[in-house]
Amino acid sequence: MRPVKILLIMLLSGLLEVGGGYGVWLWMKGNATLSMGVFGMTGLALYGVVAAFEPLPFGRAYAAYGGVFVLLSILFAMKIDGFRPDRWDVLGAGVIGLGVLILLFGPGRP
Repeated sequence: MRPVKILLIMLLSGLLEVGGGYGVWLWMKGNATLSMGVFGMTGLALYGVVAAFEPLPFGRAYAAYGGVFVLLSILFAMKIDGFRPDRWDVLGAGVIGLGVLILLFGPGRP
């Protein structure tokens, strides 16, 4: 059950950070209202709260989360912003995904 909890917290944290960052991005670029910016800032603040529930040690949690952030950023951009990754984006994301799995579930991990 612990690996599922770890991944769910990382997924929720990632969605709050990427979604919140996107809201701020839109507002700062003039493509959205201040309310979108506030919505984004709220998501970013909640990201910090949710991430604190991670049962892993801080260093490992944030190292692995960095990779999760990259993967979610690409998926989010594809779904929301119409981004189309090229083969190098896909290769890089695959390498990063493998790194996340090693950090989280390699020998001696939960």
